[in-house]
Amino acid sequence: MKEGKFVILHIEDDPDYLDSMRLIIEKGGHLFIGAKTAEEGIHLFREYTPDLIIVDMMMEEVDSGVNIVKELKLAGNEAPIFMLSSVGDQLHATTSYTELGLSGVLQKPIVPEIILKTIEEKLT
Repeated sequence: MKEGKFVILHIEDDPDYLDSMRLIIEKGGHLFIGAKTAEEGIHLFREYTPDLIIVDMMMEEVDSGVNIVKELKLAGNEAPIFMLSSVGDQLHATTSYTELGLSGVLQKPIVPEIILKTIEEKLT
């Protein structure tokens, strides 16, 4: 928490999704930190120690989101991590969220109310 606001880190290579999430998260009264690459995301994680992290599943390469989650865990992350995915329910059918170190999966296209409700439920 910084300045009385929860810090939310979003790692996403699509600038449109990054901008949309910024608007949603800031409208919800939270501090938004955005990263366009996995490397930048790890750097910002270390700099800001976010309260919650949202990671796009498919970025520079297939499964890069899963690899970021592993890197965050190795870096000492204890904040809830949500994967943002366009495959949503199919991911759940083939993979255990907890085995990946996730708190859950958020579905694309994003729905502002669901994003904010998820953040509130997890952090309050």
